Amino acid sequence: MSELDGVWAVDRVSGALPPLHGCVKRIRGSRGTTEFPRLPRMPFDVRGLELHYRPPFAMLVDKLEPQDGGYFGYATMLGREFGQFTLRRLDVMDQLKAQLIKHIDEAHAMEQNVLRMLEGMIATTDDPEILDALEHHKLQTQNHADRMAERLEAHEMAPSTVKQIGGVLGALAKMPLDFVRGEKAGRNARDGYATEHLEIASYELLWRIAQKAGDEVTAQAAQEIIAEEQAMAALLEQNWDKFAELSLIEEGVTV
Repeated sequence: MSELDGVWAVDRVSGALPPLHGCVKRIRGSRGTTEFPRLPRMPFDVRGLELHYRPPFAMLVDKLEPQDGGYFGYATMLGREFGQFTLRRLDVMDQLKAQLIKHIDEAHAMEQNVLRMLEGMIATTDDPEILDALEHHKLQTQNHADRMAERLEAHEMAPSTVKQIGGVLGALAKMPLDFVRGEKAGRNARDGYATEHLEIASYELLWRIAQKAGDEVTAQAAQEIIAEEQAMAALLEQNWDKFAELSLIEEGVTV
């Protein structure tokens, strides 16, 4: 085990470095990664107290000096310094909190995506009973998103703008297909059923991570949301015969 092994919070000191909120470096032996909450990982090799990044970031090298139990760092590009930062080792609870925030943020982004998907499904649904269920679940989904935003605020964080924008664009790109494709009822049911189980799985993880991090409010919220997602999934299960019949009718098939 090297002296650099562990998870380190990165704080900007000066220079042309971008904002480093939530940035960490994970180091194990001769390898590591620099990680931002909303960007791909940047892998590097550890050579003494220098972190040499791999392609496509091979022009970057971080040079470190011990300082007050942590490290002072110099970010260089092609040998020229362009910024300074510090490294502070995170303990287990710090790491748990960072993971908790990441999962809350992902849950919030997921709910934003589901809202757009539900809007597309509502716009293409003619059956009154199914439409009523979708409208009700849309209200529940908005409440889920609001609760996750509140939990982020409780941890002094804001929802990830990048993830929200990406989700909106992805949903908007999908919606025109909802208006023109056949078998709307069957496909909507299939997509909704898969989405409900993705949400359930996501909140099952969030619930357990929140418990380990000692955040009982988030754990309770996750449990309550799981129950509502399970109820929606069960409703879809109970109506597969109707969805199949509607799909055939939409395609002009009478059985």
